[in-house]
Formats: sequence, C-alpha cells, structure tokens
Amino acid sequence: MALLRRAKAGDREAREELIAGNLRLVLSVLQKFVGRGENVDDLFQVGCIGLIKAIDNFNVDLDVRFSTYGVPMIVGEIRRYLRDNSAVRVSRSIRDTAYRVLQAKEKYMAQHQREPTLDEIARMLELKREDVVMALDAIADPVSLYEPVYSDGADAICVMDQVRDQKNTDEAWLEQIALKDAIDKLTDREKHILRLRFFQGKTQMEVSAEVGISQAQVSRLEKNAIHHIKKNL
Repeated sequence: MALLRRAKAGDREAREELIAGNLRLVLSVLQKFVGRGENVDDLFQVGCIGLIKAIDNFNVDLDVRFSTYGVPMIVGEIRRYLRDNSAVRVSRSIRDTAYRVLQAKEKYMAQHQREPTLDEIARMLELKREDVVMALDAIADPVSLYEPVYSDGADAICVMDQVRDQKNTDEAWLEQIALKDAIDKLTDREKHILRLRFFQGKTQMEVSAEVGISQAQVSRLEKNAIHHIKKNL
C-alpha cells in the first residue's frame, strides 16, 4: 500500500517496483488461458498491460486488497486481446455495445473496487439488461469441447463429458421406436397420405389431386391414421 501511494503521487521507481513485484500475479492468471493456441509470451505482455492499468487506477483510499482489483483487470485485458484476435466474428453493433459495457465495467471497478452487476451496467449505459447480456455473451471466449475441467491424475474430465444431449436421450429413442411401430401398423394408403401431408407439407387439396380421391376422403383417412397412431402409442 505504501508503494501504491508513492506511485499515485508520481514516484516512477515505486511504480516499477510494483510492476516487477506483481508479475507472478500475471503468471497465475495466465494459467487459465494456456492451451488455446495463442503465444504465451504475447499473453504475458498483454497481462502486464492489465497489471499496469490496475496499478494506475487502484484506489488506495478503499480497504481492498490490490490482488482483488488487479486480477479482474488482468483477466479483462487478456480476454479483450483474445476477443479482438478471435476467428469468431460478431456484428459491429453488438461488438460496439460490448466495448461500451467493458469500459463502463472498468470505470465502475475503478470507483468502487468491485465488479458491477448487470443491472447496474444497464442503468449506467441506459440499455436493456438483455442487451448487456447478449453483448457479453457475443464476445465470450469460445471453449473447446475437449478442454479439461478436472483431472485426478488419471483420465481427465472434459467439457464434452458435462454437456447433455437433450435430443438423443433414452426417452426420445423409446418414443421414436414406439412411433415407428405405430406407423408400421397403418395401411399403405394412410402412410402415403401422412407422408405427403406432414413430410412434404402438402395441403389436403394437393394430396387429393395426387392420390385421386376427394378432399373429404383425405381428411377422413388422415384423422383415422392419427387416431390409430395415438391409440397404439
């Protein structure tokens, strides 16, 4: 804190000593970004820029540890660098909104030594909360499905192991099998009409012209087929 006060007063030697003394803080933050194909030296330099910003903007009058303020600043600087160099592109308007959100966030942190809530950011920028969330999501770092999230020394657990498939569940498979069996019990004409109506999207008039029966007959056969399917299910 003494060095921070001297640095705030314009002591460049104190500022240099703070930077050199907190490089391990940058290295500790850097660990969560390693393995993304980026040059580690580049990320370290970017992290150091975040550290310098944290030193220059830290409020010595508040009872807050420097690391509590410095870590989010370093993380933010690295994420900004990764976002600007990402292969994933988002629209200019959303990106501009995201920059405004990040600037407002940094300004708030400099004044209050804590991160603002989404509602606080929305009020500061006079935006909807949904717009703030969308902007931050759009610039979030993409995560590989194969990125490990836990390891006990043996096999690592990856993101993919914790993502659930909502479509190909046991219940869905059973429903598909039951539906197939129910359709198999229909007559060939009923199957043909359902195929034209629900797989090819044709109207009852179009089906009647193709099959050679009246629309009323098509409607009756269709309702009868659906009734039998529901009954068999």
